[in-house]
Amino acid sequence: MAVIYGINTVAEALKARGRAFEYVAVARERHDQRVQQIIAGCRAQGVAVRSTPSEELDRLAGAPSHQGVVAVTSEKQYAADADDLLATRRGQHAFLVVLDGVEDPHNLGAIIRTAEAAGADGIVIPERRAVGVTGTVAKASAGASEHLPIAKVTNISRTLEELKKKNVWTVGLDERADQTYDQVDYNMDCALVLGAEGKGLHEQVRKHCDFLVNIPMMGQVASLNVSVAAGVVMYEVARQRRNALTTKVTKDTKA
Repeated sequence: MAVIYGINTVAEALKARGRAFEYVAVARERHDQRVQQIIAGCRAQGVAVRSTPSEELDRLAGAPSHQGVVAVTSEKQYAADADDLLATRRGQHAFLVVLDGVEDPHNLGAIIRTAEAAGADGIVIPERRAVGVTGTVAKASAGASEHLPIAKVTNISRTLEELKKKNVWTVGLDERADQTYDQVDYNMDCALVLGAEGKGLHEQVRKHCDFLVNIPMMGQVASLNVSVAAGVVMYEVARQRRNALTTKVTKDTKA
């Protein structure tokens, strides 16, 4: 079993119906509308609700940031591979985010939250030397981890090769790159590849990317936090695709 916590996280998990709930524990002193909505959602789905002391919720969650709501559920269900993510693409062009060893749960949660908002089809993470979707990650994602498909793979470099065979272009974010992130046309099936905190892309992963791009730094620091960098590039992908769609609609209307 797994533990997830936080009002948004538990509410989105109930909405997504991707987990089996053993029970939801609610702080005895919480009687506000948001918590009542959680309780109503549990009752609608036949999920047991327990009124629980806050100190017990602290123990269950392993953190005090549970907002008075903790759920004991089944583990996050991962997609088998990148093919499963491509099969559920949202738009005309596929858009995946491939993470080469992100270890900080808050970074992973923030990336998942932004990826879901920016229209990504899913995230690929490695099985080893990287964080999975823990309770902390689910909380940091504000529940987005319950909606965005995530695949765990044994080898990131091999996955990139498999994506290439399916005509998915791979764009690696690397501070040593010669071109900037906004010089690439993302109106194509593509995967954004991001490295680990501090280390960046592994050399073998870097070699498997079709494009390498950087984010220009105007200040004294050399790079951005990986979750912030991911957000910058993901929204450039979203911007370009939105503009292309608007242009197409305008042309069709005039025709």
